[in-house]
Amino acid sequence: MWCASCLASACAGCTCNLCASALSAISRRSARLAYCGLFAASLVLSFLMRQFATPLLKQIPWINTFDYTQPDEWFQMNAVLRVSLGNFLFFAIFALMMIGVKDQNDRRDAWHHGGWIAKIVVWVVLIVLMFCVPNVVITIYEVLSKFGSGLFLLVQVVMLLDFTNNWNDSWIEKDEQKEIALLVVTVVCYLSTFAFSGLLFTWFNPSGHDCGLNVFFITMTIILAFAFAIIALHPQVNGSVMPASVISVYCAYLCYTSLSSEPDDYACNGLHRHSKQVSMSALILGMLTTVLSVVYSAVRAGSSTTFLSPPSSPRSGIKNPLLGDDNVEVGKSDSKEIDARPVSYSYTFFHVIFALASMYSAMLLTGWTSAASDSSELMDVGWTTVWVRTCTEWATAALYIWTLVAPLLFPDRDFS
Repeated sequence: MWCASCLASACAGCTCNLCASALSAISRRSARLAYCGLFAASLVLSFLMRQFATPLLKQIPWINTFDYTQPDEWFQMNAVLRVSLGNFLFFAIFALMMIGVKDQNDRRDAWHHGGWIAKIVVWVVLIVLMFCVPNVVITIYEVLSKFGSGLFLLVQVVMLLDFTNNWNDSWIEKDEQKEIALLVVTVVCYLSTFAFSGLLFTWFNPSGHDCGLNVFFITMTIILAFAFAIIALHPQVNGSVMPASVISVYCAYLCYTSLSSEPDDYACNGLHRHSKQVSMSALILGMLTTVLSVVYSAVRAGSSTTFLSPPSSPRSGIKNPLLGDDNVEVGKSDSKEIDARPVSYSYTFFHVIFALASMYSAMLLTGWTSAASDSSELMDVGWTTVWVRTCTEWATAALYIWTLVAPLLFPDRDFS
């Protein structure tokens, strides 16, 4: 028994040392991905709390303060919002702390990239503390999350536009094979858009029912796909058909997620017999796009002259070199100048993205806190979700069209 205890203690000590070594080994570059890992952990925790924490929350007196029995859906929603609030506060606090960081000489630069053991402890403590606050705090956060999620959806659209434009620019500058690949991608995307739209007509416009609203949504998606191509190919527009095709596919995807989020008792929802599976698949896709958005923001941060880069960034378009002499050696009197290099991206905006994503993930897991669904197995379902996703599709279309026509409307401004 004593040997077993010693062995267990030794294993635990080795494990802690390995974890500490791994956390301390996080570099400046990998720190951004470490934040993504922390955010992904919050998504997993939110999902687990939603599925299994209801019996525990019913036993907590300051949460279950009702004279009558609340449905399980209320406790599931409450658990998700509390985890989300803790995650939001973690990133919001860092966003406030990083305001004004311009160079790597700032002590807060080290806070942003290091101290991961302390960060994880703070993150855990914040989430635990959120289960000690009264329900009124969660109700306020629930309302604020709807607005924050809307902002995140707009940021997500900007990221998609940034990704497609950079993808197109990087390939069009290569050899002829890359141009052929661009053409193939464009054709595949447009064929996918129109084929998928045909399936939407089959699924969400069943015969014998008046489904004018669904037909309008699908028809608008097809019209937008044609409009993207026509505007992008206009002689006066400096556009490309490949980004137009990718945006078309994304709009078709948003249209599908919107229609599949209709209540399962709605006659025009042709997938209502498989509503549980559709809800779970839509949730997984929504979570995947959310994670991809925050990962892209982390990796892309500072690599563009207009995306996440502060004016002091070496990638913000400043022509002056950071160092006057390339031959300066580290350790000389000028080493202080080397250490004072400008930061390559805005730390504050970086954390704001994660804070807004925390709000959005809570809305995904709770169906935008809509009580339309009577089943606790259905997530992200209800008319609120339908209109949020539809408005996101239209906002995506509007922003993309704006990127095409803005240089024509304001020729004196630089939109590059």
